[in-house]
Amino acid sequence: MKAAETDGPRHLLSLLDLSAAEIRGLLALGQSMADGAGPARPLAGRTLGMLFTKASTRTRVSFEVGMYQLGGHPLMLSARDTQIGRGEGVRDTATVLGRYVDGLMIRTFEQAEVEEYAAHAGVPVINGLTDRVHPCQLLADLLTCRQVFGAEALAGMRVVYVGDGNNMARSWLHASTRLGFELVLCSPEGYRLGNLEVHRARNAGARVVEEDDPKAAAAGCRVVTTDTWISMGQEDRKAARQVAFAGYTVDDGVMQAAADDAIFLHCLPAYRGYEVVESVIDGPQSRIYDEAENRLHAQKAVLAWLMGGVELPT
Repeated sequence: MKAAETDGPRHLLSLLDLSAAEIRGLLALGQSMADGAGPARPLAGRTLGMLFTKASTRTRVSFEVGMYQLGGHPLMLSARDTQIGRGEGVRDTATVLGRYVDGLMIRTFEQAEVEEYAAHAGVPVINGLTDRVHPCQLLADLLTCRQVFGAEALAGMRVVYVGDGNNMARSWLHASTRLGFELVLCSPEGYRLGNLEVHRARNAGARVVEEDDPKAAAAGCRVVTTDTWISMGQEDRKAARQVAFAGYTVDDGVMQAAADDAIFLHCLPAYRGYEVVESVIDGPQSRIYDEAENRLHAQKAVLAWLMGGVELPT
């Protein structure tokens, strides 16, 4: 299906905006991009506005490089350099920017902010990260799993997420909802995804297990993944979080409990010795740098589809 065939622009605000077929199509297109076999310059003459209120390494560089490789132009915008920093509202900013650019990528704190941009911009809006979800990262993670295990294995995976019930845990939950793989959530009391949220995901097709012990949670899993315990904006709670998450480090014992062919994923930045030990993140099962590279390929697929009308493989 072409994005241009729908009424109004398509957006990627969370993985729940996509069907299972669209996720699989984006992963197939992303792999074509990685293989150098994707469409040539589908975004020639098009511009992506990129708004950042959160610091970024992988998001900024991968979107900028991706736009360049697809023939388009990325335009970096920050609150410091625009009227946003002086209090101009999202509605006015979105409406004006939508008349200049062909798409917007937003990396910010509140999910409601990207939703408001999508409501008023009149062009595709891509969520580059919010405190609620990180859909582009999950597409990169799934692309990494596809490369290791094969496209047909995705629905049969068993994945364990160890650590904070944050935007990454929620995005894995959304991915399970759409693709149907088994997801084991392992978080300490007080830092878990909400019961209602998990219940709704189960009703929508997610296969979710909740487990307290990381080694027990990892049993038989082919994917072991985690994230930082202290996300941006939580620095003042660092000491309390380090105490709460003691015992939830992905170490060699956790990896030994997983399947023999298990891989380790982390969206980065990683804080070695806290959520993961060096021997795991630098070990033979780690795929963190392939995963980081796949941000580029997966996002090129998203950009080509949403902004360039490129058809997704079926």
